[in-house]
Amino acid sequence: MSIKRCMASIDVVEAAKIRIRNVFRNGLPVYMSFSGGKDSLCLAQLVIGLIQSGEINPAQLTVQFIDEEAIFSCMEEKVKEWRKKFMLAGVKFEWFCLEVKHYNCFNELSNDETFICWDQYKKDVWVRQPPTFAIRSHSRLRPRLDAYQDFLPRICADGLTMVGIRTAESVQRLQNIASTSRAGNTMTRRRQFFPIYDWKDNDVWLYLLREKVDIPEIYVFLWQAGASKRQLRVSQFFSVDTARSLVKMNEYYPDLMDRIIRREPNAYLAALYWDSEMFGRNTAARKRNESGMKEKDYKAALLELFSDMDGNFDTKNKRHVAVKYRKFFMNVSAIVNNQDCRAIYEGLISGDPKLRSFRALYQRIYGRYITEAKKKEDQMNGN
Repeated sequence: MSIKRCMASIDVVEAAKIRIRNVFRNGLPVYMSFSGGKDSLCLAQLVIGLIQSGEINPAQLTVQFIDEEAIFSCMEEKVKEWRKKFMLAGVKFEWFCLEVKHYNCFNELSNDETFICWDQYKKDVWVRQPPTFAIRSHSRLRPRLDAYQDFLPRICADGLTMVGIRTAESVQRLQNIASTSRAGNTMTRRRQFFPIYDWKDNDVWLYLLREKVDIPEIYVFLWQAGASKRQLRVSQFFSVDTARSLVKMNEYYPDLMDRIIRREPNAYLAALYWDSEMFGRNTAARKRNESGMKEKDYKAALLELFSDMDGNFDTKNKRHVAVKYRKFFMNVSAIVNNQDCRAIYEGLISGDPKLRSFRALYQRIYGRYITEAKKKEDQMNGN
């Protein structure tokens, strides 16, 4: 799908404020998802500013934080700070510590939805203890079955939900939001809207600087450890975004890996094999490790994987993903090179439960094919 970008006469900050004001004018309850991360902090600062200027009604708003247990201590402290700010402004704040499913990139070497936050059977190895004020159960939750993406829409069905996601973070988000707008809608089926969807990374950091918003120290530590601006993403420990930083962050949090490995023994794989095909990484360290080795025939490796679907993909979720990849591979096998096959292979090996890598590969391979076909057509026509 082609996406057309249009320039506006106002900056992204003013555009976000207009979107937030418009939603509150509906008079419906408004729910705001908050994580304590950089994007959430931008959205929170925008909302607090509009409350303080009397432009939106704080009584309409409920801020929701899903505490995923395995988070950095500085993130917990930052959310506590903002909880106080919102409550002093007259906003309801819900801090959930529930048994919800979460993706775990260390489970059986695949990114599988098997980690249970605040697992009642593993209290002795919890990464940290929940706050005393946290909500520990809910009548509309199916414990150990729901992910928070299943649970939250149920309890927010009477209103609208603000989420601080941005299209600059992935091509999939850009496509999803563009397709929503193309259909004449301004929010998803789950009645979500995204006030800062068009902000770039530089917009985020500049706004936080200008508004003097204090950020969790983990961002500073990641930057000091060599992470790029695009890699400054923080989430639950066992998500791929954060797993890559665990070993380096042990320097700043000396007991971090001990607590993590007690909770998830396979996390030691981050230290041993992060720069390998196990996690689909393409770093300088991996290139050094594999230098001198004969290049692998990834098309043959894919055919071998697909020849025994039940044996190589031993769970329902893995087989579902593998079937998607197999069908895609069969469709593009005539136009892919070994690097494309490697990307497909590593998407399968490292796990792709949300099919993010799959969608990116689809765009990359077909996009290149269309571009090359147009060039050949122009050459034939003498253009």
